This record gives sequence, C-alpha cells and structure tokens, in this order.
Amino acid sequence: MATELTQSSNEHSSGISANKDTLYLLGGVAMLVFGAGLVLSNPAVRRFIGQIGVGDLVKGALPDVERYLKLRNM
Repeated sequence: MATELTQSSNEHSSGISANKDTLYLLGGVAMLVFGAGLVLSNPAVRRFIGQIGVGDLVKGALPDVERYLKLRNM
C-alpha cells in the first residue's frame, strides 16, 4: 500500500515537473521572440540587415544548427 502511494505521488510530481518544463520552454521562446522584435524594430539594425541580406545569414547558420542537432541526439 505504501509503495502504491509513493508510486502515485512520484507520477503526480513527474507530471507537474513536465508541465513546469513546458511552461519554462514556452516562456523562453516568448522572451526570445519579444527580444528579437525589440532588436529588429531599431532602424539602424534594419539598415544593417538590409545590407547583409537575411538569406545569407540563414545559409551561414544552417550548418551550425544541423551540427548542434546531431550532437544533441547523441
């Protein structure tokens, strides 16, 4: 009986932990989007990005993102 209660309690706390992790993840994404919006609203940044070209930035960053995802899956 005692093991059933602790098992049920562990499952409940595990569910709460997963919910907290999801909340933190979504909060972080929201802060990232908000911060990017603040940075991109600056006229000097807009001019700089216009000169460089967003496509070149994406092409340059894509191999790094792929490498990170491969390392993370290991």
